[in-house]
Amino acid sequence: MDEKGGKKLKTERMIHLGILVFVCTTITTLVSSGTVYAITNGEPDAGRHPYVGLIVFDDAPGHPAWRCTGILLSPTVVLTAGHGTYGAVAARVWFDEVVQGNPEYPYSGITSYDGIPYTNPDFCIGCGNGIPGFDYRDVGIVVLTEPVPISVVSEYGQLPKAGLVDALAVMADVDLVGYGVQYQVRGGGIRPRGTWQGPRVRMYAPAKLLSGNFAWSSEFIRCTANPGQGKGGTAFGDSGGPVLLHGTRTILAVNSYVTEANCAGVTYHSRIDIPEVLEWINGFPD
Repeated sequence: MDEKGGKKLKTERMIHLGILVFVCTTITTLVSSGTVYAITNGEPDAGRHPYVGLIVFDDAPGHPAWRCTGILLSPTVVLTAGHGTYGAVAARVWFDEVVQGNPEYPYSGITSYDGIPYTNPDFCIGCGNGIPGFDYRDVGIVVLTEPVPISVVSEYGQLPKAGLVDALAVMADVDLVGYGVQYQVRGGGIRPRGTWQGPRVRMYAPAKLLSGNFAWSSEFIRCTANPGQGKGGTAFGDSGGPVLLHGTRTILAVNSYVTEANCAGVTYHSRIDIPEVLEWINGFPD
């Protein structure tokens, strides 16, 4: 591909990413004044989900570019979002609940586990009409080059039975987990709407499923992001983190995107209980 063609594809990708407001976040953040706390309404995970980790992706060798969240399915297989693995050449994962202050971050070291990213072959940005149709098969895998010892993580996220989501009632309880940003900095700088920031800490929040009858409900579930009645939501950096059936390790979906830059309203999560998705995931050796 010539240089002009490559720039065009990169530009188109960034336009689509902007529309979707994907919930991965870049490594570099803008520092400005004035803080508005986020609406994720979460709390420290406190050891509830040790199999959920923070992933940093490189867009070129030795160049960390963005971070997401992932779920360890076995000692060497990590499930995450396709828009996290897409365009990445390498990845590394931390399973510490608090990664903030780690001097090795965002580079490889003795505290992280290196891996190779793979994107679902059907993943596509800008594939349909309407908000739910912007994205398709937002699922990725990182295969670690060394196993995570059971002394570090001794339990794993569990894949669901095919079609499990369709059997759940509206407003069913779910658990959200991720390393996303937690507050918004406003004022000053070049982005007056604000920049999301926050320590790299694993957070947990309860939420509820919304109605399953919407465009592309065969590919996504929806959860509310508004804090109220004890609920929470997802924000930037939570991509790839799990939507778990409440009180279990069963993964219903991975966090995919939010519908607006304040991380309010409805959030979309790519379903894992689709037979073709399960088949693809199970194709990676443990």
